[in-house]
Amino acid sequence: MMSETKFKKTPIGEIPEDWEVVKLGKIIGYIKGKKPKIVAKEPKDGWLPYLSTEYLRNNNPTQFVKITGNEIIVEDGNILLLWDGSNAGEFFLAKKGVLSSTMVKIFLKKDVYDSLFLFYLLKHREPFLKGQTKGTGIPHVDKNVLNALLLPLPPLPEQKKIVEILRTVDEAIEKTDLAIEKTERLKKGLMQRLLTKGIKHERFKKTELGEIPEEWKVVRVREVLELLTDYEANGSFSKLKENVRVYDTPNYAWYVRATDLEHKQYPPDGDVRYVDKESYEFLRKTKLFGRELLMVKRGEVGKVYIMPHVKMPATLGPNLYLLKLKNELVDNVFLYYYFTSPFGKRELKRRNAPTTLGALYKEDVKNFRIPLPPLEEQKKIAEILMTVDKKLELLRKRKEKLERIKKGFMKDLLTGRRVSVTTEKHK
Repeated sequence: MMSETKFKKTPIGEIPEDWEVVKLGKIIGYIKGKKPKIVAKEPKDGWLPYLSTEYLRNNNPTQFVKITGNEIIVEDGNILLLWDGSNAGEFFLAKKGVLSSTMVKIFLKKDVYDSLFLFYLLKHREPFLKGQTKGTGIPHVDKNVLNALLLPLPPLPEQKKIVEILRTVDEAIEKTDLAIEKTERLKKGLMQRLLTKGIKHERFKKTELGEIPEEWKVVRVREVLELLTDYEANGSFSKLKENVRVYDTPNYAWYVRATDLEHKQYPPDGDVRYVDKESYEFLRKTKLFGRELLMVKRGEVGKVYIMPHVKMPATLGPNLYLLKLKNELVDNVFLYYYFTSPFGKRELKRRNAPTTLGALYKEDVKNFRIPLPPLEEQKKIAEILMTVDKKLELLRKRKEKLERIKKGFMKDLLTGRRVSVTTEKHK
């Protein structure tokens, strides 16, 4: 029978009685990377990847270093710390390669920690370290703060058990990441094929948008547009100011902005705006019911969204166009996928090129050229791509759930709240 864990008070809070507290500077040393002399974009025999933050985050090396003997070479699993830059204070697990000049390699001077356990501890303290950086220009880690960090020190067998649990969650996250990458590649390939070749076509023709099936047309958006409107269409500036009241706490209707549509939960949590019933009725020209096509006017010009179905009234905020389409000619979701594809983005960029103020005007939108398959084929293409998007959404939600589980585990395990392991079990 497992005995109840007894705790003691320490400068870092309550920890199990058989744990100790150590000052980080007493048990680690670190060595800074150097700027490499010879760098190439392609790998060569005997060269090693340059460990940039992009590579360490995305596992995609973009630079390779010729080994001359002056470089700091690190091995898989070494602990790295980003010393300089906007994200100074971030910890990474190394891959074999050349340490960048903005990073340090951390090494243990005393064998009191399992290396991976120490990494998890440091990741847990990362927000604090990031908040204590120095420098008015390029921020950097404050070595005094780093050295003064107080960390819990469990017995090694318990460290290994904690690592085993956290590593299991990490492996599940990594598998989910791979599934997301695979599904994103599938979606990219499907968009490439379906939006240019369609479904089961054998004969093609050349057009200003490239080669498309013979049965397809190239039309301007104006030809499939029932109405193009925006927030300002509801009245003059003075009338809008007089009749529209916007709240930052829940009210009758959601006041939809482009930033809201970046989320997967609708209305999203956090910085959301609402209007009361009278304001909603005044904004009658831009009421939203779901599946409308919305396009950004300024800033991220031409970015396109499909309005989600929500359980409350919704109305269009500023900086968005509302495109109401002729449903007998075009499917909203098909057009959304076209505008979010590389081909659609290219057309949006080409049309926006003359605009020096970074704004998209109604005439620009109306003059966009689009491929127009028969309506039934549009719906089939949209359905295929929606199925892939639903799979992506499920995978991303799974990853978010796993990350929440890991965060909770780290909070408990790294303070001795969850795991009690006898030394005999690990002999």
